[in-house]
Amino acid sequence: MSATAGPADPSGLAKDAGAVRVLRRWLGGFVVLAVLVFLFYLPWWVLLSSGTDWPFPIVLGGTVLFAVVFLAFPVMMVLGHGRRRQDWAARIGDTVLGVIWVLFAWSVLGGVLRVALIILGVGGPAGARAVAVGVAAVALGLLVWGFTEAMRLPRVRRVEVTVPRLGHGLDGTRVVVLADTHYGPIDRAGWSAGVARAVNALDPDIVCHAGDIADGTISQRRGQAAPLGTMRSRLAKVYVTGNHEYFGEAQGWLDHMGQLGWESLHNRHVVVERGGDGLVLAGVDDRTAASSGLVGHRADLAGALAGADPDLPVLLVAHQPKQVGQAVSAGVDLQVSGHTHGGQIWPFNFLVRIDQPVVHGLSRHGERTQLYTSRGTGFWGPPFRIFAPSEITLLTLRSSA
Repeated sequence: MSATAGPADPSGLAKDAGAVRVLRRWLGGFVVLAVLVFLFYLPWWVLLSSGTDWPFPIVLGGTVLFAVVFLAFPVMMVLGHGRRRQDWAARIGDTVLGVIWVLFAWSVLGGVLRVALIILGVGGPAGARAVAVGVAAVALGLLVWGFTEAMRLPRVRRVEVTVPRLGHGLDGTRVVVLADTHYGPIDRAGWSAGVARAVNALDPDIVCHAGDIADGTISQRRGQAAPLGTMRSRLAKVYVTGNHEYFGEAQGWLDHMGQLGWESLHNRHVVVERGGDGLVLAGVDDRTAASSGLVGHRADLAGALAGADPDLPVLLVAHQPKQVGQAVSAGVDLQVSGHTHGGQIWPFNFLVRIDQPVVHGLSRHGERTQLYTSRGTGFWGPPFRIFAPSEITLLTLRSSA
């Protein structure tokens, strides 16, 4: 005798789905907690333990400091980057993130050195203290230098790019690329004005902003973004969204950039001409746009190139380097991107390389397509740049002749 299956119980399915969501949240929270514990524990071990035999007051004071910062860090990040968007908290949390990352990275090297010294028979408190002091000194020096690098006016990086299909009339076209300005909790209105003056001094034909304008709302960052409206170009100023726009007001930033005199290339293109020759400037939304839920937001390269003359060369602005795969398929001549920050704080560049095909610089993909990846004009989060300098990029386009 066979049993007949009844209809599925909707309430049971809903309960199962809810249980899965709860389990995922707990699992995600556990992973984050484990990573934080490891990030803080290793520097504590290298600096205060690992056989250093420091006097008890030093160990106690250092341990208390690590514990307080460890407990305060997630609170500052939630207050700063959660719904409340408290800039003072974000400044503290972001700075702590940068400091602990640098300490962790160099503690890894210090730990390796410590083990090597033990193997070589040069152990004992003296060796452990030497390693601890060395790690602390290197970290402090790099943090001071990294902060200076992050806050300074970006250097201009000049690159010539040969675009075989470029007409002679456009030979020598000067394209300035900005990306990842990330106007944020630290008020950098003066820095932004300096960037605008530097761009204007380059006398560009085209200016591209490859996304991630700001972290925060337009009302919060209006003053920092205002100098974008003072930038000048002969042919066009174009902008596309980055992934960080989709943490807040993506459509609002598109509209605001239009008010500042920029062409927002929201899956569309414009054509610029000089000397009887044309160049298609196309732009697409960030690859995360579709998951934002905003109506009409997604990376649509076919839509961006719809109606474009196939005989004209194409310069595509797309936030993430990994979007180059679609550019290759579409026969794009040159893509400009940002997103990677060049790693921003060494050795994070190695982790970025796992996710992106290129970390920075000019690269070739397929027979026709070239990609230029900017290290970024500003910085995200931690106010440090270590072995990954910021840049304002000047691309000079050359025809094959």
